[in-house]
Amino acid sequence: MSVTTAPRRRVRGGASAVATMRPSWWIYAGLAVFLIASAFPFYWSFLIASGDRFTINDPNMSWFPGGNFLANASTVLSNPAVNFWKGLSNSILVSTVTAVSTVVLSTLAGYAFAKLRFKGSGPMLVAVIATMAVPVQLGIVPLYILMSKFGWTGNIGAVIIPGLVTAFGVFWMTQYISQALPTELIEAARVDGCSMIRTFWHVGLTAARPAAAMLFLFTFVTSWNNFMWPYIVLDQANPTLPVSLSILQANYFVDYSLVLAGVLLATVPLLLLFMFAGRQLVSGIMAGAVKG
Repeated sequence: MSVTTAPRRRVRGGASAVATMRPSWWIYAGLAVFLIASAFPFYWSFLIASGDRFTINDPNMSWFPGGNFLANASTVLSNPAVNFWKGLSNSILVSTVTAVSTVVLSTLAGYAFAKLRFKGSGPMLVAVIATMAVPVQLGIVPLYILMSKFGWTGNIGAVIIPGLVTAFGVFWMTQYISQALPTELIEAARVDGCSMIRTFWHVGLTAARPAAAMLFLFTFVTSWNNFMWPYIVLDQANPTLPVSLSILQANYFVDYSLVLAGVLLATVPLLLLFMFAGRQLVSGIMAGAVKG
């Protein structure tokens, strides 16, 4: 007795039919709800920032913006105690330098751990990853003592130097390069006469570009929002933006309309960054997806 299988029905259109499929309405509804929930904190902050100091405690607060946002923003920008522009320039400097340095050094280390074979690479990678388990707060006191001995307290370099590379960045780039970069491409480049540095530059860095863009954005945002260490090691004469804005709530009575106006002003550079780098961010996320 022979067993035969029924012939498969061919799907007309193949991949093109799948590509032309449109999501159902409930997917758009879910995305709309998610978008509204994500934008609501910004809108609520704008409502408070566009009012006066009594708006946040008003039980009959209107859900339409008031007309005081520009006045509150101008107060934040012109307040000499806040030192907004100095904090903004320092935050741009710190975030840019640490993000670029983290991407470069993490990509180099990740390429070495993922594709180069050298003695002790495994234990060294484990040691790097193990540092992620140590709470940041445990290193504050010895780091401050070290910066004091160097005479860097109050200097912006005390914030930049400890953040030049991160264990997460090394781990992220190692995992990505090990999966995204075939060893055959490296061997082909070496056969063609490329040195190790040229192989990394033309092959490794090209393959790691989506993950590097993702790491840049993540590091930039983390450094931009960092408050604890800059608040400890810097002073009000040379602050980062979160430290300079903290003066708005240092009084006995806190005017939340000014505080949230300053927070919104500090968020604008991040929104602009995500607007211009959103495509690289999406490609960096999608690059880790499993392809069928």
